[in-house]
Amino acid sequence: MVPEPAHSKHEAHLHLVARLRQQADDVRHIVSGLDESAFAKRTVPDKWSLKELACHLHRVQQVFEERLDAMLNQENPQIARYDPEGDQEFERMTVRPAAEALSRFLEDRERLAQRLEKLSPAEWHRPGRHPEFAHFDVHFQIEYIGHHEAHHIYQMFQRRVPLGKLPH
Repeated sequence: MVPEPAHSKHEAHLHLVARLRQQADDVRHIVSGLDESAFAKRTVPDKWSLKELACHLHRVQQVFEERLDAMLNQENPQIARYDPEGDQEFERMTVRPAAEALSRFLEDRERLAQRLEKLSPAEWHRPGRHPEFAHFDVHFQIEYIGHHEAHHIYQMFQRRVPLGKLPH
């Protein structure tokens, strides 16, 4: 196997940061123009609303930032699974006004992106021990959150369609 040059790996890191920014823009686009009622409406019975999905993305980001702190400040820390069921902080997020919930997510996302841009290539590969993943480090976690969000952004798109045409 031919090793990749170090600069290619760091470019991959910056690509992940750009993806996180783009996905935040996707969320903003999907919910733009909606009032509180539409943002909170469950357009699919027994499934999360757009607001709940946005709050879930924000909450997962918070959990992952705690993991990031642990991996950057501890040697190979134990990383716990995240179970959204019964998460009190998620519940608190969902009762905030829609504009506030979205604004906090977008502000926190940009702050995270700026933080990640400043990490050295070595910091991107600081490890943690996760019960489900044998090779878990900062890079893996950020790539994971990108895939996780893509799934939920697709759900948001589907749930937005019944609320009217998306703005261009």
